[in-house]
Formats: sequence, structure tokens, C-alpha cells
Amino acid sequence: EVQLVESGGGLVQAGGSLRLSCATSGFTFDDYRIGWFRRAAGKEREEVSCINRRDGNTYYADSMKGRVTVSSDNAKNTVYLQMNSLKPEDTAVYYCAANLLGPCGSRIWDYWGQGTQVTVSS
Repeated sequence: EVQLVESGGGLVQAGGSLRLSCATSGFTFDDYRIGWFRRAAGKEREEVSCINRRDGNTYYADSMKGRVTVSSDNAKNTVYLQMNSLKPEDTAVYYCAANLLGPCGSRIWDYWGQGTQVTVSS
């Protein structure tokens, strides 16, 4: 079965960096997208970034554009989200998700991980 497992979250000081990982398994072909989302306490879920595993096309939300980079190590079946210049308002649970049909930015996602907590202290 398809499985997505996030890791790499933790506590970091403002201005610091973290690299999140999304380990994927169970896909039978490579034409799918991996998106990164976050949900802060009391707020709606927000799409942060996305990458097309096959061709490397990427998407970045304005809220974090310039501070994050999404990449894929296809040999390891892992997608990364490098986050720099972190701010306290970046504190959230970060999730990865996959869709099989649409491009990055699609509204419908087929699979979700359970999330990893990122806490940025001031």
C-alpha cells in the first residue's frame, strides 16, 4: 500500500533551518506529485510546496517562497523540504501528501502522512 512518512521536525530558533523528509513507498509508477502542507494551531491547512516526482516541476506558496526548497531523491523515494530563515509563525505540523492525477496545486490529494511538528522559538 502507499505510505508517506514525514520526519525531520523539531525545535529550532528563529532564523534557523530544518530539513523535512517525506519517505514514500508503495507507488507502482513515478507520475505523481508530492505536496507539503502545514497546519498551525487554530488555522486552516496551507499548501507550502509541491514537486512533480517525474520531471521536478515545483511549486511554492507565497508565504514561504524564497525560504524553502523542495527536492526529490528518486533513488531513495524521498522528498525533502529545506526550510531556512524560519520564523515563529512557521510553527505548525507539516504534512506531505500525494496526488496521482493532477499537477502541483491540485485541490484533491489521494494520500497523506501523519505529519511532523515544527516549532520555531523567538
